[in-house]
Amino acid sequence: MVMLDLFVKAGFSCEVAHVNFQLRGEESKQDEFFVKKRCTAYGVPCHVLHASTQALADSKGISIQMAARELRYDWFQSLLIKNNLHCVATAHHLNDSIETSLFNWVNGASLAGLVGIPIRNGSVIRPLLFATRSQIEQYANENDLEWREDSSNSTDEYTRNYIRHQLIPKLKEINPSLESTVSKGQQKLAAELALSENAFLEWKEKSVSNSRSALAIDKASLSEVKGGEMLLYKLLQPYEFNFEVCKEILLSLNSQSGTVFFSGSHQIVVDRESLLLTPRQESRLSTIIQENDEEVCLGKGSIKVEKTAAAIPAANSNVAVLDADKLHFPLVWRQWEPGDFFYPLGMQHRKKLSDFLVDAKVSIPEKQRLTVLESRGEIVWVVGHRIDNRFKLTPDTKHALAFTITTDFS
Repeated sequence: MVMLDLFVKAGFSCEVAHVNFQLRGEESKQDEFFVKKRCTAYGVPCHVLHASTQALADSKGISIQMAARELRYDWFQSLLIKNNLHCVATAHHLNDSIETSLFNWVNGASLAGLVGIPIRNGSVIRPLLFATRSQIEQYANENDLEWREDSSNSTDEYTRNYIRHQLIPKLKEINPSLESTVSKGQQKLAAELALSENAFLEWKEKSVSNSRSALAIDKASLSEVKGGEMLLYKLLQPYEFNFEVCKEILLSLNSQSGTVFFSGSHQIVVDRESLLLTPRQESRLSTIIQENDEEVCLGKGSIKVEKTAAAIPAANSNVAVLDADKLHFPLVWRQWEPGDFFYPLGMQHRKKLSDFLVDAKVSIPEKQRLTVLESRGEIVWVVGHRIDNRFKLTPDTKHALAFTITTDFS
């Protein structure tokens, strides 16, 4: 209510979004009625969502708080797009930020968690973070503003409420100026976080490379710095690796090549000079390419097929130009298998694909993702590496097909 009053008095163009989570019966209905009434008095558009919060929590096996957060922020974002609005403003204040810092600290958060609530996070802004709850209440009383209290805020059932009602009063006995002191501390932490982010980005620029098959992390760069496990954690957290696993990875840098660490979605392989990050592949993939297909997908990759001049050779390893008259459709595009063999371009005798990969120093993650294209059971292309000599272009070639591979590493 204070934030809305300030926005209106400042002349900002704004709209109100209210979520009725349908968790407190008549009280929820009265909250909704109150918000609509105030918006009418201000002449501000009001959007209301009736959310099935309990049903979402039950279906996903998550807490009521998580379900409510997911529901409201998904809806807020949809309103931004639908109504061509710029940002979502929430009325979090300084005490909320302090509670967040304490909540994150007791749950083992790193520096980013101790900073508290950010003033801006994407399209979400918090204009009242500078003010304490008591200052906001004072403004409301001085300007005759009404508001409603959520009755669930009075219970200690939730951890945040316990921190608010039990822990913070004890801390204020130690430091009566807790809000201003913690606020200054959070500003220092935010500055330190910015410095560490810059250092991380500099390290990442020098030590991490993204190829078609894997994200490669230079092992030496981790051995040379203190806090290498934190560098790894910041890099690998989006791929579902936790801090404990990152510490184990760091300890394994000098272990035998081939050591593998898994997260729910990805894997890290300790290779000769690098740590190689790739998505996990739980099953062997295959698909077919029909004669008139222009593009076929396999996993996160695709092959484009197009007719081309017979005299044009392959420009790079991602393109295979083959003698079309020697191919028999449908072709099979599949992951390679240990017993595979082919006749590498320029060779008249066959070679085990496994030996070819060893000679080519193909990394373990790339081997796991490697695919072949075959015609009537004969490999015509080790995709991304070498075509088979029997299917190359010759002076007698009349028709040619170009196969172009594209992959999406994530």
